[in-house]
Amino acid sequence: MKTIDLSGIWECSFAGQSGAVRLPGTLDEAGLGFPDDPANQWQAEDVKRLGFWQEGDPIVTRLTRRHTFEGPVRLTRKLSWDCPAGARVFLECERTRQLRLTVNGKEAPAAEPSCLSAPAVFEITGLATGEDEFSFLSDNSYPGWPRDAIVYASAASDETQTNWNGILGYIRLRIEQPDYIAGVRVYPGNGRAEIRITLDLSRALTYPLHISSPALVSDAEIPVPEKTGVFEVRCTLPLRPDVPRWDIEEGNLLPLTVSAGGLESRTVSFGVRTFAARDGHLTLNGRRIFLRGEANCAAFPETGYIPTDEDTWISILQQYRAYGVNCVRFHSHCPPEAAFAAADRLGMLMQPELSHWDPKDAFGSGEARGYYAFEARRILRALANHPSFVMLSFGNELHYRDEVRPFVGHLLRELKEEDPTRLYAAGSNAFYGEKGPNPGDDFYTASDDRKVTLRATSANFTGWLNREESGFDIDYSGAVERLRQVSGVPVFSFEVGQYEVLPDFGEIADYRGVTEPCNLMHMERKMRAAGLSDLWPRMVRATGENALQCYRAEVEAAMRTEGYSGISLLSLQDFPGQGTALVGMMNAHLHPKPFPFADPARFAAFFRDVLPLALLPRFVFTSGEEVSFPVRIANYGKAGLDGPCAWSLSGDGVSLFGETASLRVPAVSLSGDLEICFRLPDLPAAARLDLALNFCGNANTYPLWVYPDEEPVCPGDVLECRVLDEQARQVLAAGGKVYLAPDSTAEALPCSVQAQFSPDFWSVCTFPSQSGCMGQLIDAGHPLFRSFPTNEFSSWQWKPMACRRAILLPRRMKAIVTEMDSCALLRPMAQLFECKCGGGRLLVSSLGLHQGPQAPNVRAMQKAIYDYMASGLFHPEEEISMEEAKGFLPWR
Repeated sequence: MKTIDLSGIWECSFAGQSGAVRLPGTLDEAGLGFPDDPANQWQAEDVKRLGFWQEGDPIVTRLTRRHTFEGPVRLTRKLSWDCPAGARVFLECERTRQLRLTVNGKEAPAAEPSCLSAPAVFEITGLATGEDEFSFLSDNSYPGWPRDAIVYASAASDETQTNWNGILGYIRLRIEQPDYIAGVRVYPGNGRAEIRITLDLSRALTYPLHISSPALVSDAEIPVPEKTGVFEVRCTLPLRPDVPRWDIEEGNLLPLTVSAGGLESRTVSFGVRTFAARDGHLTLNGRRIFLRGEANCAAFPETGYIPTDEDTWISILQQYRAYGVNCVRFHSHCPPEAAFAAADRLGMLMQPELSHWDPKDAFGSGEARGYYAFEARRILRALANHPSFVMLSFGNELHYRDEVRPFVGHLLRELKEEDPTRLYAAGSNAFYGEKGPNPGDDFYTASDDRKVTLRATSANFTGWLNREESGFDIDYSGAVERLRQVSGVPVFSFEVGQYEVLPDFGEIADYRGVTEPCNLMHMERKMRAAGLSDLWPRMVRATGENALQCYRAEVEAAMRTEGYSGISLLSLQDFPGQGTALVGMMNAHLHPKPFPFADPARFAAFFRDVLPLALLPRFVFTSGEEVSFPVRIANYGKAGLDGPCAWSLSGDGVSLFGETASLRVPAVSLSGDLEICFRLPDLPAAARLDLALNFCGNANTYPLWVYPDEEPVCPGDVLECRVLDEQARQVLAAGGKVYLAPDSTAEALPCSVQAQFSPDFWSVCTFPSQSGCMGQLIDAGHPLFRSFPTNEFSSWQWKPMACRRAILLPRRMKAIVTEMDSCALLRPMAQLFECKCGGGRLLVSSLGLHQGPQAPNVRAMQKAIYDYMASGLFHPEEEISMEEAKGFLPWR
């Protein structure tokens, strides 16, 4: 085989325009196309109703393409080259849109027709002469294909990758002898390997095929049928018992060579591994595994397309690994082969999907069924030798009609027969989990199972995380047991997280390529107009720290669940579209954000194989209290562990420690409960303590808050009231002190919004019914907090209070507890603030401290307010008039 590189400058014409484009590359990179259209943005009417976008504004819900074009593009180049007589000649393009080829004006037949997920191959034998004009017609409007499902998917969505037009990766002529080995695919399993060899012969072969590999017990010779044309020879050969296995973080790859007299030999690389579903669990090499997944949505803002070189993918996957990831899901797309080659070397699991996102009528047309069945077969053949490729899903959040089910079932069976070394599912989070596992699926990944949640939070903050009473003892065992009644397939959670972080506007300077961050620039202008420039870095840190602790809660809940096969995140990387969903520890460029919360080591501290887990129903305690809680050891590593679990409690002069009895925890198992008991010391003041667990060198630390057992008493010179009534106004007029603490309800606080503990879910532009609240920013240095230790963000002791309402202020004011808002809204809000009013001093709380259980943290917060108002430090700087107060505070 010989190849001739066709990369370089090609003539380009489309829609009455012409120019030159460098291939591999795209029209965007060549500066060809039309201006992006602000009308073409995510849920434009919802965004307009929110007030985030108005006519005349730039695109605010995603990145803006500097140049864009959808439709057919002619790419032409003339070439003089040495065309050998009698040879077979092919033209190959690694990554394309819908593609056709003419050579010297004649249509070239497609040996491997184009699709979005595998190379396009044309045979040009007899058409090429050596003095040739090659002309591609590249069409990213996809006539005859399911265009809407494709451009909604990450494979071609302007929300992430862009619907680019051009050719990526290799563009080359491949020259073969008249008779040649066209392909070798290796399918290892159960001590043997099935080897499938594709031959393309003009004459019958009189020699056997010789197969050699260090993985095999011995070399083998396989007879070849007396046939011509393209056909396949199959054989099954025993593997050496001691052959190195490909595994997570063990990229053991081996060569296999096929040769025959008169034919050029062909060598491929493969890995020996088994990947299966057994007894409701995912297994790798016969061992249960726990997925720590991340969703890649093809966001590459500098190029607008996914990389095709192995070195870049090594860097990307190493970045994922630094955060603890062992499996990458490719959301509604399949990356180029270089991604799998890199994953093979690193020992990273890969879960591609068809280029398919249709939440209404998936596979609903003949063209959709035909295209996606073809794309699935192409993926299996193109990636057959990559051990990292372990699962394939038919797309993201697919909904299809009952009459389509036979087609889906047939395609699943066909793919399993074609390649039994992978697992398959008819969709990721199909029907949003409302119908449970699809019959015939090998695994189930979803946010829910028939209305029962499989993750901590979802749109509109359903789920347990934002419930006031929830702690670190919740798991999904009940949901798994319920699912087992209808299906025995492995289950792992879907798109877990989606906690929005306020934007770091320093990233704007990084955009130098084909997309422009008009959305981020629009947000920055809104932020500056709101007078938040000085406060903004603190707000970014607060939302990021909150997101990090929420991700940890999600991960530990999954790891506590017996029968779970893993967790799949969305996302460690910002998603630059769908309203601008900045949910990542990394920005859209896959760089960790320049804040401590984004340090990969902090995330990997809980996103890893082995973790001791404290099943704490709460984080707040009273001085002198007897504390008892179970501990489980999650050991999802490759080796069993044996030893005691050491524990310690430290901070503010406290030093307690001990250890449990020794425990044997087999590989890939969740231990039974170990009990830890201790009595808290009688502390004179509130304290934040660290509970540290250590099992065989694997550590985990939890924050605890301990408060004296004290009843809060309102000072005699402070009037506490639920509304600003006549008495309250008279006290203020006399220069007195008023503590306004209304019920934290929509009825009592009409000028308020519902807050929640976690930051906003995904983006309020996607889910406009959400409040948009982003969590608390706390003035931790304020004298009110002398007896209530706190961070700047709402950590766990704030949970019942953070889930109350936030008051909408008439203007931006300095607050003790600010409720942050999403960038789409940026409303001034607070849950605790002080001001001069009517000649007196007013402190307002919407924390609802008098409502619900009087837990130690709630009583301590109430006491801190009373103590502050009784002190000589209560001197508010802000001032509001009575007329202003009447407009937004409870009044009677």
